Amino acid sequence: QVQLVESGGGLVQTGGSLRLSCAASGLTFSSYAVGWFRQAPGKEREFVATISRSGQSTYYRDSVKGRFTISRDNAKNTVYLQMNSLKTEDTAVYYCAAARTFGDVVLITNRYDYWGQGTQVTVSS
Repeated sequence: QVQLVESGGGLVQTGGSLRLSCAASGLTFSSYAVGWFRQAPGKEREFVATISRSGQSTYYRDSVKGRFTISRDNAKNTVYLQMNSLKTEDTAVYYCAAARTFGDVVLITNRYDYWGQGTQVTVSS
């Protein structure tokens, strides 16, 4: 079956960095756009970043532009989220998700077919 497994979360101080990984199995990875989402306690899940099937196109929410970078390695069936200059408001559970697509990036949350279990990111001041 399809599995998406996130890793790389943890506790970091303000201004620090983390790199999240999302390892996929059970699907033709290069046929899927992949997105990162996050959910903080008491808040709705929100979109963070997404990357197209080839990796040539990316899109970010405004609050992470210039700080986060999404990338993928289709040979390893893995997508990464490099997070720099972390802020306390980045604290959340981070999820990756995959969307079957023939096109570019996928910006609509309910288009995502498969979701991981999440990894906790905590940024302390």
